[in-house]
Amino acid sequence: MFQIIGIVLLFGLVFGSFIISGGNIAVILGALPHEMMAIGGAGSAAFLISNSMSVIKNVGSGLGKVFKGPQWKPADYRDLLSLLFLLTKTMKSKGVIALESHIENPRESSIFSRYPKIMKDHFAVDFICDTLRMMTMNLEDPHQVEDAMEAQLEKHHHEAMAAPHALTSLADALPALGIVAAVLGVIKTMGAITEPPAILGEMIGSALVGTFLGVFLAYGLVGPMAMRLSAVLEEEGSFYKIIQSVLVAHLHGNAAQISVEIGRGNVPSGAQPSFLELEEALSTIPPEGAPA
Repeated sequence: MFQIIGIVLLFGLVFGSFIISGGNIAVILGALPHEMMAIGGAGSAAFLISNSMSVIKNVGSGLGKVFKGPQWKPADYRDLLSLLFLLTKTMKSKGVIALESHIENPRESSIFSRYPKIMKDHFAVDFICDTLRMMTMNLEDPHQVEDAMEAQLEKHHHEAMAAPHALTSLADALPALGIVAAVLGVIKTMGAITEPPAILGEMIGSALVGTFLGVFLAYGLVGPMAMRLSAVLEEEGSFYKIIQSVLVAHLHGNAAQISVEIGRGNVPSGAQPSFLELEEALSTIPPEGAPA
């Protein structure tokens, strides 16, 4: 919502101030198609040249996150902590054998199936199952497990951040591409130097629209969108950090309740459940074998 309001204000105040101060908006509108063709075309081409198909797809899906925000809501963090509570409690009370069926086939697990939104996130499910699988293979050194999880998180984070980095690179290039469009306009003007001053002035004005558009798009739209997407992905990354903190706490010998409380402390402040809210969520979990 705030992003849409920001875009409306951006266009309204910038172009509104131009019109109110006596500017002729017809000059900008007249130059807009061919200037945008030059700047947008060059920007799109440079974007395609510098990025892989997977990054391009991630940018496309990431633009939705700019407006929707992080996919994980407060209820999702409570669900994650509840899921980890059930898994660590099962492991501690019934042993690793009781856990194997859940981590080997999570889609048919009575524990995982209680939380369908988390089940749709393949990385989260694989991250949990792979880590628990390491534990069942007698890798019980908390430091080794934490290092292995940290490596997975860094890899996932690096791949996710490629999209905002690509947008940032595009934003950095747009002002220069605007100058390219403006120079082409100046070259066109110099080719018509014998024309009357009124015509030359209009041609120079059209050329300068290129510089304006390059800077406007870079610092008004693409750059802020890249920053917003980066912030959203950083917050989403904290979801996986919680998995790490809970499972490492479990390996240190803490009770399931203590482990998830440690994880609760890593939840972003805006989505963090209170101690009582988490306690209530855990107390309402149906017993194993009951319908989800």
